[in-house]
Order: sequence, then C-alpha cells, then structure tokens
Amino acid sequence: MHGARIVWKAEGDFAKGQYSRAHHWHFDGGAVVLASSSPSVVPLPYSDAGGVDPEEAFVASLSSCHMLWFLDLARRAGFVAESYEDKAVGQMKKTEGRLWINKVTLSPRVVWAVAPERKREAELHHAAHEECFIANSVKTEVVINLED
Repeated sequence: MHGARIVWKAEGDFAKGQYSRAHHWHFDGGAVVLASSSPSVVPLPYSDAGGVDPEEAFVASLSSCHMLWFLDLARRAGFVAESYEDKAVGQMKKTEGRLWINKVTLSPRVVWAVAPERKREAELHHAAHEECFIANSVKTEVVINLED
C-alpha cells in the first residue's frame, strides 16, 4: 500500500468560491509538501503559486519512476551513472469536453562514468518505461526524448 494524507483548511469565502486551494501533502516518511491548484486553473489569490499542483506532481511522478527504473537497469547492466536530470513536460488536451494530460515528454540527460552506447542507452530507457509502475497505470502517452 502507498498513501498520502491530504490536509486542507478553509480560508476565505467558501460559498462564493473565494477560498484558498492551498493544502498540504503528508507522506509516511515525514515529508510535507505545499500543494495547490495551478494558478492557470484557479487564479491568484485563491491558488498558491509556491505549491505543487496535481498536474506537476503527475509529471514528476512519471519522471521519477522512470529515472529510478532506468538507474537500476543501467547499474545491473554494468554502467555507472554520475548524475541524471530530466526536464519533463506534460501536455494538456481537451477530449469530449474534458481536459486531461494526454502526453508527457521526458528529456533525461545522464552523465556517465561508464557509459553505454547511445543505442543501448535508448534500450535501457525503453525497458525502464516498460517497468515503471506509474507509466503502467495511466493512459497518458509517455515519450522519451534523448535528442540533445
């Protein structure tokens, strides 16, 4: 089981929709994250631009899961990574009147001590995508961009 405790307290005029969407995510390891709706969805001051919005968290979750699998698979294959950075981006689309994140593009950049050939690195990314629990749980298209 995996869980989080989400805590929100009313601030503002709830009945008029003029209330804060800021809240906190509490995780079992003790981490607490400020969260909010995106200011692009709910304008300031009713959202908190300093908080993580659910859409950002979704993109980060896909990226993080992919990275963890990729690093493990690379290690098992005998390669040595020194750092990994991904500038992941989620794309929204309206389908049947509803917005959803239909595509997430991962753009991982790895610095290697012992590097695979480019083709082998791409194969490791493909395998990581196949193993990622989050990617296996969603209908969103996940694209891995290895171009510089």
